[in-house]
Amino acid sequence: MENREYMLEYSIPQLLRWRVNTSGERTALREKDFGRWIPYSWDDYYDYTRRAGLGLKELGFGKDDKIALICDNIPEVLFVAIGAQSLGGISVGIYQTSLPDEIAGIIEQLDVSVVFCSDQEQVDKVLEVRDRVPAVKKVIYEDERGMRGYRSDEWFMYIEDLYALGDKAHQNDPELFERHVNEGGPDDVCHLCLTSGTTGLPKGAMMTHRNYINMGLRLTEADPLDDTDEYVSFLPFAWIGEQMNSFGVAMATGIAINFPESVETAMADLKEIGPHFMFGAPRIYENMRSQIWLKIDESYRFNQFCYNYFMKIGEKAAHYRMTGQKLPPMLRFLSWLGNVLMFRPLINQIGFLRLRQAYTGGAALGPELFTFYQAIGVNLKQIYGQTEITGIAYVHRNGDVHPETVGKPLPGTDCKISDEGEILSRSASVTKGYYKAPEKTAELIEEDGWLHSGDAGYIDENGHLVVIDRVSDVMYNSRGEMFSPMFLENRLKFSPYIKEAVIFGDQRDYVAALINVDPVVVGKWAEDRGISFSTFMDLSAKPEVADLIYREVAKINQKAEQEHFKIYRFAILYKLLDMDDGELTRTGKIRRQFVRDKYQDLYEALYDEAITEKEVEAFYQYQDGQTSTVKTKIKFYTMEESR
Repeated sequence: MENREYMLEYSIPQLLRWRVNTSGERTALREKDFGRWIPYSWDDYYDYTRRAGLGLKELGFGKDDKIALICDNIPEVLFVAIGAQSLGGISVGIYQTSLPDEIAGIIEQLDVSVVFCSDQEQVDKVLEVRDRVPAVKKVIYEDERGMRGYRSDEWFMYIEDLYALGDKAHQNDPELFERHVNEGGPDDVCHLCLTSGTTGLPKGAMMTHRNYINMGLRLTEADPLDDTDEYVSFLPFAWIGEQMNSFGVAMATGIAINFPESVETAMADLKEIGPHFMFGAPRIYENMRSQIWLKIDESYRFNQFCYNYFMKIGEKAAHYRMTGQKLPPMLRFLSWLGNVLMFRPLINQIGFLRLRQAYTGGAALGPELFTFYQAIGVNLKQIYGQTEITGIAYVHRNGDVHPETVGKPLPGTDCKISDEGEILSRSASVTKGYYKAPEKTAELIEEDGWLHSGDAGYIDENGHLVVIDRVSDVMYNSRGEMFSPMFLENRLKFSPYIKEAVIFGDQRDYVAALINVDPVVVGKWAEDRGISFSTFMDLSAKPEVADLIYREVAKINQKAEQEHFKIYRFAILYKLLDMDDGELTRTGKIRRQFVRDKYQDLYEALYDEAITEKEVEAFYQYQDGQTSTVKTKIKFYTMEESR
């Protein structure tokens, strides 16, 4: 493999310029607009970055200034971000699902002076909190639809006007942008990445150019990519999972980034591209698996028979492939037949036919789900890391996939387990620390560079890292027996009927759970059986649904390695856990303490076996900020065989 260590001495804008000099006419980006894919070469990429960067300079933006990005996935988010970085400025990703109050808090906390929005929806959020963000000098927008009434207010600027400013500055001094790019260094802070905020408000991790480029180099050293490979950008840009691919992997390898037309069409657009490389949160793979099961359930009985037969064959073959063993002749033939007749057409329908590397991270994924994807021919592998180490530090290697682990460290990454059982890592991808939070930085990173993960784990006999749970989340029952709530939640979520689960049991006599049913799968199940329902709340309260979930919990209890892992009581929640309600982080992780506090009455009822039913007030907060309250009854179920 080509030695690319020299890239570590570049900043991201300098590496972009290097790409222009080596493969300027090759497609770097591709965007779908009005049903048509529009390509951008590396030359175009650099030109737009220059126009955006010099335009920002004309607005007074300079070194160490911050620009917030509240955008859908569009090429302009990279043009503006890297343009700002070219000036020595720092970009800040904010989730486009954030509410105005959240946005104001982040802008204030991180000293943002310019905001870039994709459309009117995001602009209106900033406008709503305008009086709280006096440091913001300009709000730039990409989509001018609905913005006619804003053009007279100088606080707002259309991106084409920004480009025009940049063009004029370039005409006046053609070497100006190059001088700025040359002044950058690999260890300069280029981006503030928000942490997941599982324990409170998100912090801004100070990421450097070297952090991103090193991660891209090390990941593709473990799993090589070709510069002709395709990647589809559909993860929120504010998440480290998208930045590590857009800033790191793409710059290090030269792969093409494809931007879907919208969030709603992302999965359909993915089918058109057929990516070679994909990264997604567990929720994405769980939803895809649910869709596959739905399609099989709706197909003819013969198709269902073939699917079930070849799935068993595929699972056997997957165990050989994941461990690097050679398949026996008969199993190899049946596996080939299953791929030809069943699985290749199936994965072609979801756009995975060309996929060589598929990764999941951000939260744990059940071992059964790995086996499912490997069985149908999708090379799904677990990664592990955190925002503060640029997303990925550990990954499964081909032929060495152990579903219960997160793989081995990337090249150049050191790992050790502290005396308290916490996972510590060290590499060139470790952040400089948290912005304006030296005390938190000192807790995060030791003087010799070891990064605290906050996760408990151990290294197994194969050199793989096993993550147990958050150190703060590991629970002990009243008898002092330890269990991992995340482990049990993942087991529950492997059921196609369970979308989300929250496990309790710390200092209690038994394990209990609040469960969200999957509205799509359970809704279809109910329709097939003539069970009528109107809303998700109504569906969740059906006794037939309760019986279904009871049977699913019983199956999971049968697989429990120890008695205290069994779930003894559960209730089906009347609403889906939601990010906007604070129950999930922006990356889909459960905010466990928040959920317990919010549903304190349900939590207490789970541990009072005399209670079988309770009337509660269901509180809803909608995306526009409006709220409503509805009264409903919650039933509590006891697994009699679990004790």
